[in-house]
Amino acid sequence: MKVYLSGAITGDPSYRDKFAKYAEKLRRSGFQVFNPAAANLEGWPEGKILAYELEWILTEADAIALIPGWENSRGVKLELAAAEFKGIERIQL
Repeated sequence: MKVYLSGAITGDPSYRDKFAKYAEKLRRSGFQVFNPAAANLEGWPEGKILAYELEWILTEADAIALIPGWENSRGVKLELAAAEFKGIERIQL
């Protein structure tokens, strides 16, 4: 199962470590994980990043995994809306 890992990034200086920890946890459970924090998108405009991530969710993901604290992220809310539109599973971490 392909899982998109979603969580707050803006304002969290340790987001890379947090995403890596949850990605590894999911991989150990047998999931294939897309970790946007490790996708080398630095330097891309925010709109292009979101378009890339939303396309991945809509075309590749079987589930979306939500890192605790996601509720205050506008980006995660967009990702979750795409996942809900597609009707994929939601995994609360």
